[in-house]
Amino acid sequence: MITRTLGTTGPRVGALGLGCMGMSDLYGPTDRPAALATLSAAVDAGITLFDTGDFYGMGANELLLQEALAAVPRERVCLSVKFGALRDPAGVWLGMDGRPQAVKAFAAYSLKRLGVDYIDIYRPARLDPSVPIEDTIGALAELVSAGYVRHIGLSEVGSHTLVRAAAVHPIVDLQIEYSLLSRGIEADILPTARRLGIGITAYGVLSRGLISGHWQAQSLPPSDFRAWSPRFQAGAVEQNLALVEALRAVAAAQGVSVAQLAIAWVLAQGEDIVPLVGARRPDRLAEALGALSLTLSDQDRTAIEAAMPAAAAVGSRYPEAMMAHMDSERGGH
Repeated sequence: MITRTLGTTGPRVGALGLGCMGMSDLYGPTDRPAALATLSAAVDAGITLFDTGDFYGMGANELLLQEALAAVPRERVCLSVKFGALRDPAGVWLGMDGRPQAVKAFAAYSLKRLGVDYIDIYRPARLDPSVPIEDTIGALAELVSAGYVRHIGLSEVGSHTLVRAAAVHPIVDLQIEYSLLSRGIEADILPTARRLGIGITAYGVLSRGLISGHWQAQSLPPSDFRAWSPRFQAGAVEQNLALVEALRAVAAAQGVSVAQLAIAWVLAQGEDIVPLVGARRPDRLAEALGALSLTLSDQDRTAIEAAMPAAAAVGSRYPEAMMAHMDSERGGH
């Protein structure tokens, strides 16, 4: 496994990480045996970065990881955990909680569910607008000092918040959506992160399966996030899939899959970027891992970006109500 370092102060991890959310939540029916098999295959392949959140399946995802990784040496695994997203018993989103006392309570529960003594990278899932980021990071810094957390990360915040947070404690990475269909970070957020020595863990590199090369327009259960995602709605999904077909032609010319080409493009954007793939089955994981062996020339990148140009996506990456509350979407702040 090729490795990359998260930021200037972070750990060295496999160049591809595994995003585990879909194994427990938000993508329709789950398959526990397939999830466990995928996690085992990931360990065997040399993946070290496993991303979860305490609100994925209301703790179920953390318990799944505890079971799957119990026999793996602790130092072999880098656990990236998000906290603070509030949900009710029906799964409805209630907002964010970044209060210092809540940060420490969330950490205590995650440590127990994961069955570990420390979390490698701990991060608020979103910015809590009612709590100064300095207060949230200060509480995380106390967890670092106490040995419960090794590194601090952030998720879906803008440049201004990155600067304020980094002034309190080193930030190792920003977890944010980045793909051929979602290139908004390139204008301001990515340059700011690089100036501050903050790495990027890129999620949604296949735009939730939309640009995987396997997706077809279909009806989805309400439990699947994509049923509400603007890019998957009738009228938009057809246009987005037309972009995928253009990308498929480029992939075919290279003898690789669409997913492999899309992941390789993200990998090629910089050594400070670690893509998170959301594979839920061993075969999809194996396909994603194939991207690591691709080397893209300038000509390849030009052909890829001609097939799927920046800002070509039809529909925003989240429903409008969610976009309005995302710090990363507020004009770069």
